[in-house]
Amino acid sequence: MLFSCAFTNQHDIPSCRSQDATELLHEDLVLVEQRVEPAKKAAQVLHKKLQGCMQSHLGLETEKRMKKLPLMMLSISMAESLKDFDADSAIRRVLEMCCFMEKMLASMLADFEMKVEKDVLEPLNKLSEDDLPEILRNKKQFAKLTTDWNNAKIRSQASNGPQAKQDGLREEVEEAWRRLENIKDQYSADLYHFATKEGDYANYFIHLLELQAEYHKNSHEFLDKNISELKENQSQNGQFVLSSQKVYGEPLLAHLSKSNREIAAPIQECISMLLRTGMREEGLFRLAAAASVVKKLKTCLDQEKVDHSEFSMDPHAVAGALKSYLRELPEPLMTFELYSDWFKAAGEKDLTEKLEHFRVLLKKLPLENYNNLRYLVTFLYLLSEQQAVNKMTPSNIAIVLGPNLLWPRAEGSTFDMASASSVQVVMVIEPLIQYSSSLFPQGMQAPNAAVFMRHQGFNLTQRNLATNQLTVQFSKPKSPALPKIQAPPPPSTSAPAAVDTRPRPTPTPRAKPATLKKPPLKKPGLKAPNCPPPLPPPSQGKAAVPSLAQ
Repeated sequence: MLFSCAFTNQHDIPSCRSQDATELLHEDLVLVEQRVEPAKKAAQVLHKKLQGCMQSHLGLETEKRMKKLPLMMLSISMAESLKDFDADSAIRRVLEMCCFMEKMLASMLADFEMKVEKDVLEPLNKLSEDDLPEILRNKKQFAKLTTDWNNAKIRSQASNGPQAKQDGLREEVEEAWRRLENIKDQYSADLYHFATKEGDYANYFIHLLELQAEYHKNSHEFLDKNISELKENQSQNGQFVLSSQKVYGEPLLAHLSKSNREIAAPIQECISMLLRTGMREEGLFRLAAAASVVKKLKTCLDQEKVDHSEFSMDPHAVAGALKSYLRELPEPLMTFELYSDWFKAAGEKDLTEKLEHFRVLLKKLPLENYNNLRYLVTFLYLLSEQQAVNKMTPSNIAIVLGPNLLWPRAEGSTFDMASASSVQVVMVIEPLIQYSSSLFPQGMQAPNAAVFMRHQGFNLTQRNLATNQLTVQFSKPKSPALPKIQAPPPPSTSAPAAVDTRPRPTPTPRAKPATLKKPPLKKPGLKAPNCPPPLPPPSQGKAAVPSLAQ
């Protein structure tokens, strides 16, 4: 029994008076009983008021919540407003940054409200609608059965009739007491449970304050960092110009020479982030990202300073920045000179002959183009290995990325890149990805992303792979000498191939660039990657290095 003054029949209670339900409870539970009703009222009222403070709709996922938030509406309005300004307008540049910041604040708010709903609102609702009402129902039943028992006692004590009638009344009293004792045990157990859980109920409100503190702290840190940067850059000649350095739109060789790199910064940095968070993202390179985020990432790459933790969580924006770099090159990665040759090679019916022609064309590529193409195609092969999840087969990748790798020279008028998105381009890029292990043997030694990063020159520890890398300064080490290697043999077939007696061009050494010099100074930061050696240099060296103005 849970009571210190338990009794077994009605004769244990003085028969001269009725008893109130509270008198039958243990003295420790009387005070607890008085807290149940106020607790239910507080839980109901505070749940309703807190629900009114929420800016998003309850029960939605984070992304859908974010779209409904006023902050997101403000971000969209900023994006629409800046379109009316010219590209050099200070207002436009500031609005672009503000648009991005408001979107990030909306994301933080949606995440905060998700936590509040799960950790505070739902427990309060259960407490006010399920747990406490059950205790109050038992309290009401306990009071009713106490009254029934008292009435039965009064009738039994006032009876002067035959003995049989008095015996019947005594049985009614005993039955009323048994029912009362059962509900008393249940009600007392409920009160003891409430008493032990009261501290946990109070912690709901403490946890609400902790969530608010975390949300406001993160928001303040984000705003403080970005506002300081925004004001500093805005104060530079009244313009929002972060750096005179330019990577996007610069000739590939010029960028590599100035930065002492072998892989262009946008290609290397974007692939690094995508390997961490984008390999299983559905529709990568196909789905568009927020233009403001893509533009900010491009600006960071132009500055040669990228915060991986800021952009890695938006793989579509990273993919968009990579596509934009390839598209803005003055000359495509696969060159104007070989444009028609790629299509002729892709038109070969025999696979062995087709791949052999591809190898010949790869030898003709400038050294810097070959290295970067190999680096990119190796990554695209790894991406296609996840096609069951990301839906990006070699064919799909070729459709969305091919026009950014190969387009004809436009003479006399501006070339529309959309016209290069043809079946012919897909016929070139798709086999490059499918048979990259044969066409780019040095680039395909890695069975997974981590090994790929090591083979391609990433100097990363296991800890770097497990966590997002923070701000990365691009370094400018001296490029190592690149030894020549023999061209890979053609794929073997089941039947012996006939001896090819056709004359083959003899590779000649590439002319050493004379116009661009590599600066001796080095920036602090991580070492730039040492990529695997390329295939032999092109068969016909170019007479001059492209100028920066090209």
